[in-house]
Amino acid sequence: MAQTLAFSAEAASNKTSDPNDKFVYSVDKFGDLEVLRYKVPGFEDLTLNQKKLIYFLSQAALEGRDILFDQNNKYNLTIRKTLEAIYKTYPDKKSDDFKKLEVYLKRVWFSNGIHHHYATDKFYPEFSKDFFTQAVKATSDKELPLYAYKNSKEELLKAILPVMFDTNVYTKRVNQANGQDLIVTSANNYYEGVTEKEVDDFYNNMRDPKDTTPISYGLNSKLVKENGKIYEKVWKLGGMYSPAIEKIIFWLEKAEPLAENDQQKAVIKSLISYYKTGDLKTFDEYSILWVKDLDSRIDFVNGFIETYGDPLGMKASWESIVNFKNLEATKRAEIISGNAQWFEDHSPVNNKFKKKEVKGVSAKVITTAILGGDCFPPTPIGINLPNSNWIRQMHGSKSVTIENITEAYDKAAKGNGFREEFVWSQKEIDILNNYGFITDNIHTDLHECLGHGSGQLLPGVSPDALRAYGAAIEEARADLFGLYYEADDKLVELGLLPNKEAYKAEYYSYMMNGLMTQLMRIELGNNIEEAHMRNRQLIARWILEHGAKDKVVELKKRDGKTYVVINDYQKMRGLIGELLAEIQRIKSEGDFNAAKNLIETYAVKVDPILHKEVKERYAKLHLAPYKGFTNPIYEPVYDKKGEINDVKIRYDETFVQQMLRYSKEHSHLNVNN
Repeated sequence: MAQTLAFSAEAASNKTSDPNDKFVYSVDKFGDLEVLRYKVPGFEDLTLNQKKLIYFLSQAALEGRDILFDQNNKYNLTIRKTLEAIYKTYPDKKSDDFKKLEVYLKRVWFSNGIHHHYATDKFYPEFSKDFFTQAVKATSDKELPLYAYKNSKEELLKAILPVMFDTNVYTKRVNQANGQDLIVTSANNYYEGVTEKEVDDFYNNMRDPKDTTPISYGLNSKLVKENGKIYEKVWKLGGMYSPAIEKIIFWLEKAEPLAENDQQKAVIKSLISYYKTGDLKTFDEYSILWVKDLDSRIDFVNGFIETYGDPLGMKASWESIVNFKNLEATKRAEIISGNAQWFEDHSPVNNKFKKKEVKGVSAKVITTAILGGDCFPPTPIGINLPNSNWIRQMHGSKSVTIENITEAYDKAAKGNGFREEFVWSQKEIDILNNYGFITDNIHTDLHECLGHGSGQLLPGVSPDALRAYGAAIEEARADLFGLYYEADDKLVELGLLPNKEAYKAEYYSYMMNGLMTQLMRIELGNNIEEAHMRNRQLIARWILEHGAKDKVVELKKRDGKTYVVINDYQKMRGLIGELLAEIQRIKSEGDFNAAKNLIETYAVKVDPILHKEVKERYAKLHLAPYKGFTNPIYEPVYDKKGEINDVKIRYDETFVQQMLRYSKEHSHLNVNN
């Protein structure tokens, strides 16, 4: 897996905007969510062809929106379109019930469905079934998706009322609870009518253990059982999701002639071919071409990429990001990637798990131009692709840090009171104030560029060997790699950090988040299930326990409040190295039992007393723990001949306006796919 989410509770907890910056970052706030804007600095300085290329690619990035909704649950599109119909036509928009429906609809938009985007638990309407039933009956038939329900409002309500309201129906989008059938108990739309064992048997029968360049089996399909037969519904032109894929292809074909060079043109052509055929070998060919495209300033991701939404880590959600290189900030990333072999050679892991020759590691800092699919509204702050292990090993990988997104978080988080509430002393606050932004970005650089690209699987080890634990183990491996080297003198020598004390900001922030403050994102009584959160608690709890004898890190009480105290930063680094060595061994050997033991021991269970305390303290700050974004608007300017002679950018759209516009302009799928 290869995304870094905005992991700091602090970064995800902000008020509005930096008083020294006239740009208004905060757009909307509801429930536990806040919507921000991000700037796209430098867009106006691009050439006309580059602007047009971004415009066409951004349109392609928006056309797959309905795919993700449907992937997250088979009723999501029905529910969203029904809610939107009520929202646009309901007469009494000042009533309490309508306001509650508005909040629920905003949450559905934000999470791309009825399950929380991060915790994956189903969230429930605060309005009643009776109100919703009456609202549906009062809505014009032509506004509702009745075609899928015998043109009957009664059939529509019969289908979606249990999905929305019942506490025992589709309760968890991604279930990773040990001992349960992870396929049957997950509410996503990647499988239908099959059990976990049947999924395993189906794909194990397809795999060749001797194949050293395997395709990503099942990546772009839904696995179903009908009339006793199990088969794949492939997501391609003419297959499942074809109407949306046709639109994506349309914009990619308009983008292709504007490619900055022949390599980028080959990338776009190969992606179009993949969408047309659904052939996963073509996807691998596209991925290799994409990795080798290092000269283009404009870049993009578009397709079925990340597998966090599948408890078995096979099926990929649809996502897209369009971006261009931040030339100045990329110098930092290029220094890191240029020294990739040194970092690999000096890693504290066993030599047999290291790459003898690090190939094709490239890194850059990007300015995001548009976000789509599973990168929107909540978005990663870093990406490393491709995910295929053999492509990484033979051809390399491409890593990005999304700095205009991290900057938006940082600018919006000024003066929110978080550090004063949770940080142990002014000494740590000063370190965070002085170095927190740069060390956070450096950690993302190291995580994406080197962490995900480091190490190697031993011959014969399947990439899926760790099954449901694989995502958390992989994220822990990349995080540990970044943490270990953040404290290395090499970073000061390379000019990446200002001095030998700066790394302490990342160490303190990471431990505080992993041990305490990320708990504010979890409902009381729940365990941790999201892969990135499991990863962070695994690392923090393991270090706390294994450093207990020397009191390397402690949880201390003061005035009835718990704080993280780091007593020995260098010993903490030694523990990070030990855990990195073990997790790389687990990954390289495919040691499922060891992965399970680590995750279940350190990553899942939550201290209920500490959890309650963190939730109460955080609530007093009146901050939203989760953030997402609206996109800028790109408007082509046409000359008298109908040719585009400029592309303008603006930022004035509200969250509601953008979501309704996207639903009108980029909704191509039926609700029953």
